[in-house]
Amino acid sequence: MIVMKTHTNDLTPVSWFLFRDGKILTQIIHTDTSSICTATPQQLEMQPTFSRYIGSYNKTTYFVAELPQSTQAPQGMEFRSIRSLFGSVDDTLFTLIGRAIQILHWNNEYKFCGKCGAAMEDKNNEFAKQCPSCGLISYPRISPAVIMSVLRDKHILLARSPHFPKDMYSTLAGFVEPGETLEEAVKREIFEESSIEVDNIEYVASQPWPFPHSLMIGFSATYAGGDIQIDDREIEDAGWFTVHNLPKLPSKISIARLLIDNFIENSSK
Repeated sequence: MIVMKTHTNDLTPVSWFLFRDGKILTQIIHTDTSSICTATPQQLEMQPTFSRYIGSYNKTTYFVAELPQSTQAPQGMEFRSIRSLFGSVDDTLFTLIGRAIQILHWNNEYKFCGKCGAAMEDKNNEFAKQCPSCGLISYPRISPAVIMSVLRDKHILLARSPHFPKDMYSTLAGFVEPGETLEEAVKREIFEESSIEVDNIEYVASQPWPFPHSLMIGFSATYAGGDIQIDDREIEDAGWFTVHNLPKLPSKISIARLLIDNFIENSSK
């Protein structure tokens, strides 16, 4: 469990996540294996351009720091994308790393007041920036998105986006629009991308997804009518799959895979 506080205990062990250009500093263990470097910037003789406390996990206090673009990885270390860490770090730790990159993105994107244009200042007691001129408070952006499994008898609807890895299919997903309920977003996204109508929409789980600041809200739904006609601006293929002919699937760390695994488990009953 990640714990958020407004202060830290000086006796608590401290670890750091060090980023450069959106990539995190890791220690190389073997040729194809690495672990997160949690040394302080001072220990590595680095001078961050931004740093922030982000939370506690397993009795350890964590900070995030952004390093200048010119920073070189020390001997035996490398900067890696957080996507490359899928499956190699504990899920809760990955969530904390995701929070770190979202805080960095927010810091870089919201330096000036959206109301009067003055430079924003950090608030010390919460994740927020405040304008010293007009008082506007800005919080880190979170973009809600729905992601859903669509079930039809012993089949699940899966689709392929052009930016997916080769041969991989996943569940449909999309961002929630202003004035829209989550259930309305589920119906709209499924119909827009596949022309399929659904009912029996049920909440399953949610997951923060730091690419760059999404909150994925997972649902299941059942087929209510229509034939697949894809929106080729969003996806390049879609179809009904059984447990016996599933394509390449998303990583276990994603909520999409949870939805698909639930389908697989229920199909065997």
